[in-house]
Amino acid sequence: MLFGLGFIACTNADKSDEQAQNVASITKSENQMNNLVSIVEIPVIDFARATTFYKNVLNTVIEEVDMGGTQMGVLPNDVGTVNVVLVKGSDYIPTTDGVVIYLNAGKDLQPMIEKIEKNGGEVIVPKTEISPEMGFFALFIDTEGNKLGLHSSN
Repeated sequence: MLFGLGFIACTNADKSDEQAQNVASITKSENQMNNLVSIVEIPVIDFARATTFYKNVLNTVIEEVDMGGTQMGVLPNDVGTVNVVLVKGSDYIPTTDGVVIYLNAGKDLQPMIEKIEKNGGEVIVPKTEISPEMGFFALFIDTEGNKLGLHSSN
């Protein structure tokens, strides 16, 4: 899959500079990465529904790419940070079991919780304080059946 992501970066010459930078940042070499985790793939069943959900909840644009029958939605990111990609393909199955990915909700995750519920997601753990130093978290199920978390400082 990483080879394919590199291919995407090389074929985005006609995309806007911002879009090309988002996709190209996926191909950064290991020695340039600032994080232990470099790519997170969130499996989806209904690509249009999932991209609409995440666009509305995160208030962002998603670069849509088809890679040989696998649909990918690349979320914007800064160079050297974790790349988050929505993926629809035969080997991708949404789940509430396994690893939980926590999305950065900024200073306060409450507004994002409200967007999750308004856009078809389900909050399963409301805003909860971890500690004064570590901030707050919440857990939700997205429109595809994945369990994810939110984290904020307040």
